[in-house]
Amino acid sequence: MKYGVIGINGRMGQEIYELFKEKGHQLVFSYDKDGEYKEDKPEVLIDFSLPEVLETTLEYAREMQVPTIFGTTGYSDQQLAKIEDLSKQIPVVQAYNFSIGIQMLLKTTEFLKDNLPEDWDIEISETHHRFKKDRPSGTAITIADVFDREIHTTSKRLGNVAGDHSIEFGSLGEVLSVNHRALSRRTFAEGVLKSAKFIIQQKTGLYSFQDILFQE
Repeated sequence: MKYGVIGINGRMGQEIYELFKEKGHQLVFSYDKDGEYKEDKPEVLIDFSLPEVLETTLEYAREMQVPTIFGTTGYSDQQLAKIEDLSKQIPVVQAYNFSIGIQMLLKTTEFLKDNLPEDWDIEISETHHRFKKDRPSGTAITIADVFDREIHTTSKRLGNVAGDHSIEFGSLGEVLSVNHRALSRRTFAEGVLKSAKFIIQQKTGLYSFQDILFQE
């Protein structure tokens, strides 16, 4: 597979590059703050950059007309609408987290939301590395979106934590916790690779990583 990465020199960009190279895929396009590299047209474009780079990514995606994966967090509602518009022209994956475990956590959260008494308290907490700019994390926002009401979220930025997320449910007599810890960014890169293999087979449409896992 020939692929391109926007944000190639970032932590996730490098993790994706190393895994894809290990699996025999060829980097033919990249873009970051230092400029553009282009050897050939990619079969899939992957963006793990910053929200302010979105317009550049949209330009490349439209120009090359290739499936695009958006893994950047911190997008505004207006930016997400632009990504949705793009999906009417080309196949698009947009997700805040490419971990299989997080998708299972979301499924578990949906089950608990539907089956626990409505008077239970709910709290979300997340911890990421000190360089992560947005808070709460996109994943924490996705978890909160499961519920029909506002859920308080606590965010911490510590060291080099790849990603910790926790949802706690409490009554007056007990507390139930659901937790996920990412031990390495490789787990996210593996999810991106799975998404790339999926999206190059599609025509148009907007997909989440959950769609890919449970509708493949």
